[in-house]
Amino acid sequence: MKALVTGAGGFLGGAIARALKDRGDEVRGFSRGEHPELAAYGIEQYQGDLVDPDAVAEAANGVHILFHTAAKVGAGGRYADFHATNIAGTANVIRACREGGMLALVHTSTPSVVTSHKALENADESASYATRHNGHYSHTKAEAERLVLSSATDEFKTVALRPPIIWGPGDTSLLPRIIQRAQNGSLRRIRGRPAFADITFINDAVRAHLNAGDRLLAGGEGALRINGRPYFVSAGTPVVIWDFLNGLLEAADLPPIQKTVGLRTALVAAWFSEKIHTLMRRQGDPRMSRWIVRQLATSRWFDISAAKRDIGYEPLVSMEDGMRLLKAWFEEQDRAEPEDAGKPEDRENPEDLEDPEDPDRV
Repeated sequence: MKALVTGAGGFLGGAIARALKDRGDEVRGFSRGEHPELAAYGIEQYQGDLVDPDAVAEAANGVHILFHTAAKVGAGGRYADFHATNIAGTANVIRACREGGMLALVHTSTPSVVTSHKALENADESASYATRHNGHYSHTKAEAERLVLSSATDEFKTVALRPPIIWGPGDTSLLPRIIQRAQNGSLRRIRGRPAFADITFINDAVRAHLNAGDRLLAGGEGALRINGRPYFVSAGTPVVIWDFLNGLLEAADLPPIQKTVGLRTALVAAWFSEKIHTLMRRQGDPRMSRWIVRQLATSRWFDISAAKRDIGYEPLVSMEDGMRLLKAWFEEQDRAEPEDAGKPEDRENPEDLEDPEDPDRV
């Protein structure tokens, strides 16, 4: 099988590309930058931008299946930039697939497409798309998912997966941010009723994508069942957000979050942070946003029984087991690097971000 992975330089995309290669598939990666580690792994690389239809078409030529993990993510920025990558870029991917005679597309989406300000507990795929989105990211990802699912035909099969908070060894997004904020003392626990959230260990997220792709390519009743449908995938057991964050800090040998702040105070501080960010015309995300505050204070978790039934997905890594693996990875990094090489938060992030720099990741 020949597979193309967009966002192959990112956390999820890279893990999917390596997993495909490990099982003997022919793998291409599409990303904006060079990634020598992928080339060393035997993964063919194509450089380009999703907004360039010719670059996408060239990378997709002769491929059987495409895993689309690349996206513009974040809690701030211009709508035009999110639209260009997440909507127009996804349209370019779909066009390249259909014109190139590709068989299947597995699209990495996000639970953000159905969430707004209110809690969602044990929601399933019958939940409607949000009518009031919490930012350009969730809005454009919802439109991208619609494009992917509506493009499904008997000849070209598609599926969308919605993994929340993808985490684990090698993470270049959530971990560095949490560690950096812990070290500079800016993390605060929001007081009030504990909020629960779904999490997805990287190995489980990869397995879900490969399972879905295999079902689509296998054809038959299994492919017809999932064709043109979205699925929530996660660890299957929601966790208290603050317990999860403190577990990450413990794995990194850092103290837990102890300082607290009220929800109203946090929202006001986030509003000021957003305004200052805009007035100063700074790039990237504001230091704090109301979207992130609400994510930390609102329960959002989902029923994954449909993914278990239809794509044979079964989460295998609990939070406790994942934390042990993460701690071992941190220790291995410390042994492998010179003392002056810097902590994980000092390393340069890949320019290709996939879901998952998703606001769902905190």
